[in-house]
Amino acid sequence: MLDSVDHIIIAVEDLPKAINNYTKLLGFPPTWKGFHSDQGTENALFPLENLYIELLASCGPGSGSEMIKDFLKKNGEGIAGLAFGASDIRELKKTFIKKGIKKVNLTTGKGEDIHKQKTRTWLNLFIPSSVTRGLFTFFIQHKTDALPVHKQKFNSPINRLDHVVINTNDPEGVISLYRDTFGIRLALDQTVEKWGGRMLFFRLNHTTLEVIAKEDDEEPKDSFWGLAWVVQDIEATYKRLVVEGFEVSKIKEGRKPDTLVATVKSNTCNIPTLLIQHF
Repeated sequence: MLDSVDHIIIAVEDLPKAINNYTKLLGFPPTWKGFHSDQGTENALFPLENLYIELLASCGPGSGSEMIKDFLKKNGEGIAGLAFGASDIRELKKTFIKKGIKKVNLTTGKGEDIHKQKTRTWLNLFIPSSVTRGLFTFFIQHKTDALPVHKQKFNSPINRLDHVVINTNDPEGVISLYRDTFGIRLALDQTVEKWGGRMLFFRLNHTTLEVIAKEDDEEPKDSFWGLAWVVQDIEATYKRLVVEGFEVSKIKEGRKPDTLVATVKSNTCNIPTLLIQHF
């Protein structure tokens, strides 16, 4: 049903500051800066090989603005949402209704660039947060070109997102949602106590949703946690980030064989951030 993890939304207080930090972190600037006049939000978009990152801030009245302000009040800056891409969103709506999801809302969306010279349009599909287990999760079909891409090369940039980490205390509920309702492949289900418990890997368009499960007696609860970025040359990326003023841990062997990793400890909008190089 779903084609991709389309983009990750990061809620920010100060958009220019966040753009500056993520330009330095990713190693390239955004290809889109714009606003959603009907939502009261402004954004910057950074394209990667498998998805894009959206920095999103409040800038006026609107439902999107209220959502961002509420998120920031409760959590501070961080991962606020996850959008899945679909090539036929109307058919997806029918599928969800057949699966028993009663409130399925299809809407149109529009974004203008900061110079009001270009417009992006799309269709969004929203289902209740009770179905998405409290996480802001929705579906998108782009009607115009999804996002301008860079034409030049950059020094030791981050290439793509390896995985996004989600914490849960209800792994079976997560499997029911992502595998059974959304149709995303469950590639791995194993328990490794030294790594924090049960781990579920859902894979879509070379992107992994890594779910860390620690079961307890509390009410079922999920939360976005961290991001892991793929780099081609971790030594070069490490040096670049240190020069840019980031705090970065020493490079070491990763948990996965034939990988090197390092942790970025500053200027990430409070998001635990891992760099990983695969061999």
